[in-house]
Amino acid sequence: MSLTSARPQSPALVGYWHNWNDFSAPYIELDQVDPRYNVVEVAFAEPAPGTTYDMQFAPSLTAPATFIAQVAAHQALGRNVLISIGGANATVQLNSDAERDQFVASMMDIITTYGFDGIDIDLEGSSVSTTGGTIAAPIDAPLIRLIDAITTIMADYRAQFNAKLFLTMAPETAFVQGGQGAFGGIWGAYLPIIDALRDSLDILQVQLYNSGSMYGIDGGIYTQGTADFIISQTEAVIQGFSTGGGSFAGLQPEHVAVALPACASAAGGGHTDTATVRAAMEYLLGEGPQPGSYALVQPGGYPDLRGMMTWSINWDAVSACDGSYSYAENFERIFDDFSTVVPTIGSTTMAVGPNPFVEMLTITLPASNGGFVLRWLDATGRAVRIDRVQALGTIDMETSSLRSGVYVLELSGISGQLWRARVIKE
Repeated sequence: MSLTSARPQSPALVGYWHNWNDFSAPYIELDQVDPRYNVVEVAFAEPAPGTTYDMQFAPSLTAPATFIAQVAAHQALGRNVLISIGGANATVQLNSDAERDQFVASMMDIITTYGFDGIDIDLEGSSVSTTGGTIAAPIDAPLIRLIDAITTIMADYRAQFNAKLFLTMAPETAFVQGGQGAFGGIWGAYLPIIDALRDSLDILQVQLYNSGSMYGIDGGIYTQGTADFIISQTEAVIQGFSTGGGSFAGLQPEHVAVALPACASAAGGGHTDTATVRAAMEYLLGEGPQPGSYALVQPGGYPDLRGMMTWSINWDAVSACDGSYSYAENFERIFDDFSTVVPTIGSTTMAVGPNPFVEMLTITLPASNGGFVLRWLDATGRAVRIDRVQALGTIDMETSSLRSGVYVLELSGISGQLWRARVIKE
């Protein structure tokens, strides 16, 4: 089997995909996922009955061969497809070295069987806890074994496929920011895992829902479902904070995503309306005014913030949730909407060729005093790819990540001029 290597998606729209049918949020085929989701996390790999370590996964309503092909199709378009470990209903604990080794073996079997190019650690409840030690030096054997197991899986994957395994984590706030108020039990229990694996971690996406109130690094207490909560909890994991288990050094913003429910029905609490989410995100990105009482420690915000995550794609697809794919649409407006900064003065046709094309498309750039933004619009008018171009003259665009079909190219320059071309990929 040949697996594509993990690709750094930026900005990332991460969505969980349910491997079950729910009356309110039905099962959808993996190949029907909205294309704006460029990191798809399959929920979940769970322990076999009677164990907390022997992991199992099988698609519930799709033939395995079809599912494998669907995973590969996403990856061929430049997306990552990960298998998520655990979830709210599964206890994962490694209580002996033998259990650790079986956990590693069973996860590698799942990864290689289905072609996943990453794993997500979504351990909740009693799966992770601490009785002492520090962030840098944990003492709880199950937690230490978990760190060892993930490290081994990462190394085994690289040895087998000569690529880095994409790694994300989705802890609840109590397990991370909750460490500011207490360190023990679940409080701050994920911090040793994050710290030990920080060099391998691609995205930390703390669940900013089902949370209750949490401290910010300014000492204030903030309530879920508000702009202040989103901003304060996101800055906490970037700037770092002190705990009873020592200091947690923050992560670079490009490794942090804001995680929210797709609609009110998707979580027990913490759903935030789209306008508030956009206001919070634009302030975090340094592109908008302060929307509440919490003021960022870092002036100018975090333009390199990685993106957004949601529970879940299935819920976002439900039309009753503020319209079908409203979360993905809000993400697109926050990260990809150039209409507020690129006024359209007029449009002319740009030179492209060959047309139709197969892999490479040559574009002749017009004279300009600066760079360009090139948007690839599919037949529905949705931007499926965005390139920022600095070169002059002609450029050759590699298009293997695009499906066959008809596209409209929109090239915009800093002057506001807009050029368009209709192209066909065979």
